[in-house]
Amino acid sequence: MAHVPAHEEHFAVRWSDLDANRHVRNTVFSEFATHTRFRLLASHGFDQASFERLRFGPVMLREEIRYRRELAFGDQVVVNVAIAGLSDDGSQWRVQQEVARSGKQAAVLTIDGAWIHLDDRKLIPPPKGLLLILRSLPRIDSFEVLRSMLRNPPAQTG
Repeated sequence: MAHVPAHEEHFAVRWSDLDANRHVRNTVFSEFATHTRFRLLASHGFDQASFERLRFGPVMLREEIRYRRELAFGDQVVVNVAIAGLSDDGSQWRVQQEVARSGKQAAVLTIDGAWIHLDDRKLIPPPKGLLLILRSLPRIDSFEVLRSMLRNPPAQTG
């Protein structure tokens, strides 16, 4: 990723994160990444209570993990996140996340997602305040404008 990340979090690999081969389980990479994304949103005022109050939340459509290096018990890792794609209406998003140990990539995750209304269970655009935040976050060099996930997307404004 040739960019400044939008957010990063630090983790220590715990014994419970390991598989039978004493390597970090693949699902732990996803858990680190998910936590980092939610901390990014919370740092901009969209914490769990906000999602509940507004009755919406993120939904993951695809996750890809490219493993680069092993992680082991006690390793200190840094997980970051940057915007890799966004639709004009914000209904679809893509992030790229790196998991690094000692400054070297251990994994790169690419996640595609959208926003869902918690009661209707239908895809929606994010609230305007969140859309403005998403548009302002650092982007990777290969950032893409994505298509809207909505059947009748709102007219584009400025």
